[in-house]
Amino acid sequence: MMFWQMAFVWGWVDADSLKGAVKTDVNPYGEITPDEYKTITGVDFAQ
Repeated sequence: MMFWQMAFVWGWVDADSLKGAVKTDVNPYGEITPDEYKTITGVDFAQ
Protein backbone atom coordinates (compact mmCIF):
# COMPACT_ATOMS: atom_id res chain seq x y z
CA MET A 1 0.00 0.00 0.00
CA MET A 2 2.85 2.39 0.73
CA PHE A 3 3.83 2.72 -2.94
CA TRP A 4 0.27 3.51 -4.03
CA GLN A 5 -0.21 5.98 -1.21
CA MET A 6 2.96 7.79 -2.24
CA ALA A 7 1.93 7.70 -5.91
CA PHE A 8 -1.43 9.27 -5.04
CA VAL A 9 0.04 11.97 -2.80
CA TRP A 10 2.65 12.93 -5.40
CA GLY A 11 0.02 13.04 -8.17
CA TRP A 12 1.37 10.13 -10.20
CA VAL A 13 -2.10 8.55 -10.16
CA ASP A 14 -5.54 9.98 -9.49
CA ALA A 15 -8.38 8.26 -7.61
CA ASP A 16 -9.92 6.94 -10.81
CA SER A 17 -6.65 5.43 -12.06
CA LEU A 18 -5.95 3.92 -8.65
CA LYS A 19 -9.09 1.80 -8.97
CA GLY A 20 -7.11 -0.43 -11.36
CA ALA A 21 -4.84 -1.46 -8.47
CA VAL A 22 -7.69 -2.60 -6.21
CA LYS A 23 -8.11 -6.33 -5.61
CA THR A 24 -11.65 -7.40 -6.60
CA ASP A 25 -13.43 -10.48 -7.97
CA VAL A 26 -12.87 -9.14 -11.48
CA ASN A 27 -9.25 -8.14 -10.74
CA PRO A 28 -7.88 -10.78 -8.32
CA TYR A 29 -4.31 -9.61 -8.97
CA GLY A 30 -4.82 -6.11 -7.57
CA GLU A 31 -2.33 -4.85 -5.03
CA ILE A 32 -4.56 -2.99 -2.55
CA THR A 33 -7.88 -3.74 -0.88
CA PRO A 34 -10.99 -1.58 -1.14
CA ASP A 35 -10.36 -0.46 2.47
CA GLU A 36 -6.82 0.60 1.59
CA TYR A 37 -8.20 2.50 -1.42
CA LYS A 38 -10.44 4.46 0.95
CA THR A 39 -7.52 5.11 3.31
CA ILE A 40 -5.40 6.45 0.44
CA THR A 41 -8.03 8.52 -1.37
CA GLY A 42 -10.62 9.30 1.32
CA VAL A 43 -13.30 8.03 -1.09
CA ASP A 44 -15.29 4.79 -0.82
CA PHE A 45 -14.35 2.27 -3.49
CA ALA A 46 -17.11 1.65 -6.05
CA GLN A 47 -16.48 -0.53 -9.06
